[in-house]
Amino acid sequence: MSAEKECLQKMLDEKLEPIFADVLRRNPGEEEFHQAVREVLDSLGAVIAKHPDYAEDALIERICEPERQIIFRVPWVDDRGQVQINRGFRVQFNSALGPFKGGLRFHPTVYLGTVKFLGFEQVFKNALTGMPIGGGKGGSDFDPKGRSTGEVMRFCQSFMTELSRHLGEYTDVPAGDIGVGQREIGYMFGQYKRMSNRYESGVLTGKGLAWGGSRVRTEATGYGAVYFVERMLGTRGQSFDGKKVIVSGAGNVAIYTIEKVAELGGKVIACSDSDGYVLDEAGIDLDLLKEIKEKRRGRVQDYAKHRGAKATYVANGCIWDVPADIAMPSATQNELTGRDARTLVKNKVVAVGEGANMPCTPEAVRLFLEASVLFGPGKATNAGGVATSALEMQQNASRDSWSFEATEERLAGIMNGIHDRCAEVADEYGSPGNYVLGANIAGFIRVAEAMRAFGVV
Repeated sequence: MSAEKECLQKMLDEKLEPIFADVLRRNPGEEEFHQAVREVLDSLGAVIAKHPDYAEDALIERICEPERQIIFRVPWVDDRGQVQINRGFRVQFNSALGPFKGGLRFHPTVYLGTVKFLGFEQVFKNALTGMPIGGGKGGSDFDPKGRSTGEVMRFCQSFMTELSRHLGEYTDVPAGDIGVGQREIGYMFGQYKRMSNRYESGVLTGKGLAWGGSRVRTEATGYGAVYFVERMLGTRGQSFDGKKVIVSGAGNVAIYTIEKVAELGGKVIACSDSDGYVLDEAGIDLDLLKEIKEKRRGRVQDYAKHRGAKATYVANGCIWDVPADIAMPSATQNELTGRDARTLVKNKVVAVGEGANMPCTPEAVRLFLEASVLFGPGKATNAGGVATSALEMQQNASRDSWSFEATEERLAGIMNGIHDRCAEVADEYGSPGNYVLGANIAGFIRVAEAMRAFGVV
């Protein structure tokens, strides 16, 4: 048995064990979802011991069961005139705090288990923001990589034709995720507008500035993760200033993590994509990286070629082998394993902040906590994107548009508030500095209290 599976199979609180067993039985083969549920349940033993009433009325069981799971066919025609078939998903997980809110992911690895894990995480993440938004997630196994603009448009239009009947500013408000940027959001919003005959700005977030989008939305997840980690470092009298940082990924989250780290005095020396990583000891040239990734849609290997002797590209390499003070996993789930965590701890990493959703495996999280590494879990550190999406909804509802500075100030305040709530709850439950426990319990209590107020629905 692998160390990762052993971490998942350690003893739960006896009142929670049957709940988890039921989740496994009812959701076979959905390993990512099992992992996400287990992480939350691991934290709830302390809550049940202190507040036994939370085990009543099947509150925990209901939180683990989505309100609605939608799976649909997405037919479209490629540039050769061939009909293609993809599968679309929307898991509307929990609306106790507001309309379902969560991104759409277009990637070949998307299946129901992925979407359910992301939706479950989203429930707690959104609760932590303090904003009136519920949790959901969706997407498709469509891969926009290598597709023409026309093909992407036709797919998005077909996808939205079905999804539209499940959306609305008071029902479900999706945003973008991996594979879904402003281009894809534009095509989907255009199709929704055409079908509904309404200019309902609040039905999607991540829109372009010219048609209802919010400033800082593109930057929000990366900026937010850095704000959270900076706050964590402050509890030990440290900051990003003078620190070496490694960031996995090279998409929006990674790029704007790099940007904010540099603003705060840190130096990002490595970033990656699925093919390998690039090491630049002088510090990643952000303008060059943006040019390659945002304009040319290139790879980090192209960055190394343009950077010349200053940068080293390592094909199929592991970025976590690079010694650094701070690690920011910002690519995808379970990318940082127990083996990687041991390497980082050996190299004296000070802090780890999850920019992606659940990028660290259970064993990796355990090793960081045992080594007293400052660890920010994704449902807390990754909340900047959805927080700014909620700010976009506010602007849409009031027919208003805020400045970049005003929006970033709101974002910083929200992220600092999330950090402080997680820290306070961890202290309250006897685990100071354990942000995993603090985030899980704080998010759970907010959702559970709302559900209890509504009765059995």
